[in-house]
Amino acid sequence: MTVATSLVVILAAGLAAQVLAAKLRIPAIVVLIAVGLVLGPFTGIVDVPSESEDVSAIIGLGVAVVLFEGAMDLRLREIERVGKGIRRLTLLGPPIAMILGASAAHWVGGFEWPVAWVLGALLVVTGPTVIIPLLRQARLGKESAALLKWEGIINDPIGVLLAYLTLVYVMIQDADVEADLQFITEAVGLAAVVVMLLGAIVVSVVLGGGVGYGVGVLLRRGLIPAHLRSPLLLVLVLVVFSLADQVVSESGLLAVTLMGLVLGNMRLADRERLLDFKESISVVVLSGLFIVIPAQLELEQLASIDWRTFAFIAALMFVVRPLTVALVTIRSPIRWQDRVLLGWIAPRGIVAAATAGVFGPELVAAGYEDGDAFLPTVFLVIICTVLAHGFSIGWLARRLGLASGESNGLLIVGASPWTQSLADALRSLKVAVTVADGSYQRLQPLRMQGVPTYFGEVLSEHAERELDPSTLSYALCATDNDYYNALVARSWGAELGYHRTFMIATHGESAHEERRLPFERRASFAFDGRWDYVELNDRASQGWSIHTTRLTSDFGWTQWQERQRARGVEWMLVGEVGALGSFRLYSDEQRFTPEAGATVLYFSPSQSKRERALERESSAPSAPSEPGVPDSTPAG
Repeated sequence: MTVATSLVVILAAGLAAQVLAAKLRIPAIVVLIAVGLVLGPFTGIVDVPSESEDVSAIIGLGVAVVLFEGAMDLRLREIERVGKGIRRLTLLGPPIAMILGASAAHWVGGFEWPVAWVLGALLVVTGPTVIIPLLRQARLGKESAALLKWEGIINDPIGVLLAYLTLVYVMIQDADVEADLQFITEAVGLAAVVVMLLGAIVVSVVLGGGVGYGVGVLLRRGLIPAHLRSPLLLVLVLVVFSLADQVVSESGLLAVTLMGLVLGNMRLADRERLLDFKESISVVVLSGLFIVIPAQLELEQLASIDWRTFAFIAALMFVVRPLTVALVTIRSPIRWQDRVLLGWIAPRGIVAAATAGVFGPELVAAGYEDGDAFLPTVFLVIICTVLAHGFSIGWLARRLGLASGESNGLLIVGASPWTQSLADALRSLKVAVTVADGSYQRLQPLRMQGVPTYFGEVLSEHAERELDPSTLSYALCATDNDYYNALVARSWGAELGYHRTFMIATHGESAHEERRLPFERRASFAFDGRWDYVELNDRASQGWSIHTTRLTSDFGWTQWQERQRARGVEWMLVGEVGALGSFRLYSDEQRFTPEAGATVLYFSPSQSKRERALERESSAPSAPSEPGVPDSTPAG
């Protein structure tokens, strides 16, 4: 098989594995590793030489892109809430985890001390490529998510650097010298480690931080053409990684992490677009790396796994990690619930796998027999931690009260009489609703009715902290400004999904299609796409309100519509609350048909008691004694 064909097979298999994992709702890394093992050692379809320096270099470049993208997504303002916890986890955590992990590797796993020290240092990492998808899956609160995300991204380059410095030290210490000169080799090894550590820090700050800041300034001043910004940034990441590694070996990951952290926290107008590009690249890179790395394994290496390997992994998960977190969080302001969660959740990812693929052969070449078991052990750690933590994080977070509620709510942007009627109707059906507006006066009637509100700019950093998107399923932008509605809808669409973010129709003056905002610049129109702000609130002032009717098997959607007046003239469908309580907002651009058991929400004139009684009587089933009579009442 040619190199080009192998590359196509690897990328196709990787992305197919990602799609399959998303459909099955299981961690993608598990499927990717399984596919890599099948394509590599089990079938030999993909032949990746394990000792090739070129392959190792390409893997390193891929990991650099992934870490840069993760670091660029970190926001320094998160430190305001969890700063002390992050500092403890990233400064005190790695050395303690390294000592405990090395001890477990030697005494439990049976590794000789030099290999145990390198293994303990490497397994300090907790992969962001696994952590971030798990955070979305578990719907963690923002503070808990920030602790895990920061630890995962910052500790990755630290763990790699620790592992490399440990490898250098043990190789110098084990040099073939006379016993009388052994103390000299120990001193030389320690000095080499200190010098390399200081060098890595200096190079990372100067090269990574300096390039990140410089690029940010160029982007702010518009000195880089818009169409070249994302490609140029990608190339600069690779350049910084390679240069840093040339100056101080294994410092490249720390340099690109600092570069991403600096650049991501500068006020850049196109930050989100740059992040989208980097995230797309990272998905492709990860899909390929998790196929290539396990494909490097040989069946003989897999045979080296025995019961002691599983015992070591158990010690790592149930003793080393909890004890590390307990020690670094002594007398810290971190909540006990977060400590419990941190003490359990520590899945390893691509950085551990990629580094093990490089250090394993080096240990073997240095004469350490246990080096053969280095890479398979790390892969087994990855698989076990991802499975155990991936399938338990949601349950544990809910038990500890750290998980957000189910996403079954509506964020309404814009307070008005009409949105107040909608909010009251949703609250009566036990659907979460929040109304956001920059005017306290417009919010006051809703606050008096007990409707949850947010006062302020919904696109502000304060709103980003206070409004939890994980509890919301839809957003409806309903202010009197069409362009603001479009702006907010596009911004929240990136968080909730563009299929769940809507805006009311634009004003009649711009009803002509050529004058309307193009779909690419706005969200889907809610409802039938014709009722704008003026129309909705004029009718609300005339006595119209949101009504609810529960459909039954005897009186379904078709029968209910037949008894109503002209749709779009005398009434408007707003949405439904399903039989299980899930809310859906209706749009002609994303249609659905309410089913039996659902409660329909519609906007229509208020009815008199006599009219409602006649409607209930006309919609009753033929046998009055049987259940199933629909309840048609105005909400609120």
